[in-house]
Amino acid sequence: MREIRMHQEIIVRDTNEIGAMARVIRVLSDMGINLLSVVVKTDGAETAIHLVTSSQSFACDALRKAEFIVEERDVLVVELPHHPGFLCRVSEALARKEIAIDELYATVPQGTTTGLVVLTCSNNERALQALRRHCH
Repeated sequence: MREIRMHQEIIVRDTNEIGAMARVIRVLSDMGINLLSVVVKTDGAETAIHLVTSSQSFACDALRKAEFIVEERDVLVVELPHHPGFLCRVSEALARKEIAIDELYATVPQGTTTGLVVLTCSNNERALQALRRHCH
């Protein structure tokens, strides 16, 4: 594992309509803030846009100033080597410590040697410690 850290994820709540994500991303783009990860979840009339950015505090401030509903939560951000079995090692290390994975999303750009995993667990602090001990 290259790096694991606790990070804040921004969750923007908005109406589920065409262009909702574009409005959010425009605010960040205009501020020069890079996206590290983004996940969009819709549920009926609502959309939740989950963001990890290069500058969470500036992103939150800009989005609030643009009158978006913004929440923050702790997530673990893990940079993993891109080879078979490494995500298996992560999930097994957490299972051994009886830590549930509540949510996980990942991406590995083609042709690269590492991927980025964002996850939340039943206990993020214990998960951070377990992964630092068992997955190096």
